[in-house]
Amino acid sequence: MNSIKVLKNLNKKMVLLRLDLNVPLKNGSITDETRINKVIPIINFLIKEQSKIIIISHVGRPKGRIITDLSLKPICENIEKKMNRKIRLIKEDIFKLEKEDLFEDPNDQIVFLENIRFYEEEEKNDTNFAKHLAKLADLYVNDAFSCSHRAHASVSKITEFLPSFAGLQLETEIRALKKVTSEIKKPITCIIGGSKISTKIGIIKNLISKFDNLIIVGGMANNIIKYKGNQIGKSIREENCDLMIKEIFETLKNYSCKIIFPDDVLIGKNLDDEPQVKELNNIQDNDIILDIGPKTLDKIKSIIENSKTVLWNGPAGYFENPNFANGSYEIAKAITKKNKNNSLYSVVGGGDTIALINKIKLIDSFNFVSTAGGAFLEYLEGKELPGIKALS
Repeated sequence: MNSIKVLKNLNKKMVLLRLDLNVPLKNGSITDETRINKVIPIINFLIKEQSKIIIISHVGRPKGRIITDLSLKPICENIEKKMNRKIRLIKEDIFKLEKEDLFEDPNDQIVFLENIRFYEEEEKNDTNFAKHLAKLADLYVNDAFSCSHRAHASVSKITEFLPSFAGLQLETEIRALKKVTSEIKKPITCIIGGSKISTKIGIIKNLISKFDNLIIVGGMANNIIKYKGNQIGKSIREENCDLMIKEIFETLKNYSCKIIFPDDVLIGKNLDDEPQVKELNNIQDNDIILDIGPKTLDKIKSIIENSKTVLWNGPAGYFENPNFANGSYEIAKAITKKNKNNSLYSVVGGGDTIALINKIKLIDSFNFVSTAGGAFLEYLEGKELPGIKALS
């Protein structure tokens, strides 16, 4: 995998720069800028090298349709302010664009193409679409590690038609995850949240052989609670997961890894409710599990205290309601407290988890913050990511 830093002359070169600017938007405003802040170094690097930069990214899942609310306009404007330079958002049909159309003003150094997922060919990894994108530039840079588990046209197929390089952030992400998987300091703990256990069954089974503790929280823990014979009321859970969970517990028998899931929980009758602490044997039909309980939290904090490495992906509860954010906040504080005396190496990943630690201003207190969710987990699982493979 070649780094963009190896190139000696980028002056006037037209660089197709794939970024992940899939940031949360509310009424046209960006509610979390972490992903934007992470890409400023590569933009600055290319500006310094006098390149012409063509930025491509996506927001949301428009599924090949033009959806005004998913325009890159607010993100383009945000970067324009951060860089203090004019950036043009090109809304024309990509298929009608020619290389010479992109920089009408010779003083322009950055242009944005509109949301790449407005084209169904992107997610289909369409060859002709990738060829056309490639005609717009002299070389390609992938600085979107968080999209690199997708075999999409602007992530993997395009590398067949242009000299292709890894960006600065992508290299940083891979270095940090390699450190966790190869220079690992035990005991190692992985905290996994989120709602779907089926999407994470592979990583859970893979990590059992490598890690000392696997802590399952969030909506996916409800499946385990139910599997163990407890009621979960109206709580979120995935159907037809019993066989997967059985596999997890069968795999555990062969290793010393411990699996931890909630002993007690916080419930509400609806998402806006006040919290009530409940033991697992006391959950009613109209209860919704929305956070971990105090006993569970104490157990998790004790495990963190005795760990040398912690990976965290996915909140412990419905943190959008502050009444059910305590579990996640306390996990974050326990990790960062141990980080302060350098007795822990911590990696945190995933959009929701980042939004959470941003809320309590702890984002700089972890050793590494990965903007990736799915790619983060698939890399740890040992899968070859299409976007990374394409650069090799």
